[in-house]
Amino acid sequence: MSTEENKARQRRLIEEFINRGDMAVAEALIAEDHVGLDSAPGQEHGREGLKANAARMRAAFPDLEWTIEEQVAEGDTVACYFVWRGTHQGAFLGVAPTGKRVAVRCMAFDHFVAGQCKATRMLMDIMSLMQQLGAVPSPAQTNPSR
Repeated sequence: MSTEENKARQRRLIEEFINRGDMAVAEALIAEDHVGLDSAPGQEHGREGLKANAARMRAAFPDLEWTIEEQVAEGDTVACYFVWRGTHQGAFLGVAPTGKRVAVRCMAFDHFVAGQCKATRMLMDIMSLMQQLGAVPSPAQTNPSR
């Protein structure tokens, strides 16, 4: 598979599976034995674990939308920098719904084998998310002289 084909697969996973919740796309483009490297707390490996994690995010942020800002590929690996946005309407990572709108910066590295995503390494700015939700004070809140 070419790097351009794999980039298109990653875009499709984000746009159709994550943003629209299309589980048929997950079945087609995520390997059954997918491995989540640096995965979300409580996320299990495998396609079903990834689908369950996406469902938890969509339950907490029903208007969830990931937007790719940059995307590069080399060999079978596609990297992207994206921002996800959503309104906190359900419990997430132990934080009760706040109704707050958030924007969270992330990076993902997806490894494709035979047209399917076999492994994902994800880095999400959890500290910023928790500060936006009010679960963790921001530096300005802890140092009012700023």
